[in-house]
Amino acid sequence: MTDFHTYSPGDPNGLLHDPFNAIIGPRPIGWISSVSSSGSVNLAPYSFFNAFNYKPPIIGFASIGWKDTVRNIQETGEFVWNLVTRELVEAMNISCAPFPSDINEFDAANLQTLPSETVKPPRVADSPVQFECRLTQCIQLQNQHGDQISTWLVLGEVVRMHIHRKMVKASIYQPLAARTVLRAGGPGDYVEIQPDAVFTLLRPSSIENILPSSNQPQSE
Repeated sequence: MTDFHTYSPGDPNGLLHDPFNAIIGPRPIGWISSVSSSGSVNLAPYSFFNAFNYKPPIIGFASIGWKDTVRNIQETGEFVWNLVTRELVEAMNISCAPFPSDINEFDAANLQTLPSETVKPPRVADSPVQFECRLTQCIQLQNQHGDQISTWLVLGEVVRMHIHRKMVKASIYQPLAARTVLRAGGPGDYVEIQPDAVFTLLRPSSIENILPSSNQPQSE
């Protein structure tokens, strides 16, 4: 027996649950509001979400299956990302239920809205951070053989940012003040960013700080 539990995805692995989601985590939550071309409002959370570029800021989420959110964004080219906090996590969980497209998840989860400034989808009023976004790419993923799979990666450029003033101190955004909630794998595991879980580690300023002098590249 080796020190590693090794297997190929899709094969029987002897584990009770697929650990992939738990290993790639915790992951920020893409709580996405959108509006269809006919005006129906949708709000749904996606656990496969992250930032992909700094300038311009581009965020994205993956939808397993062609869902209302993807269809709405494809039709209108707009969406809003809303930060999930500990105070909002129960409402977020309600919004992930498989409601029919004519049901407004804001109403189902008893959430108030705020109008956006540059796009049509509304913002979650109680969320301390919201990003208004415009679609840049909608990509159907494929496997290693080039076969398309039923998952779509939606990327959007952030065109307007809203940060509640209580989240800013000394002109610096305070992520701990937001009590951000992230997905931590399993059927229902989440984590909250807390002060005792945070540590500081600055990037190396140059290779001279980390490589012995004998291993440093020589100038020609």
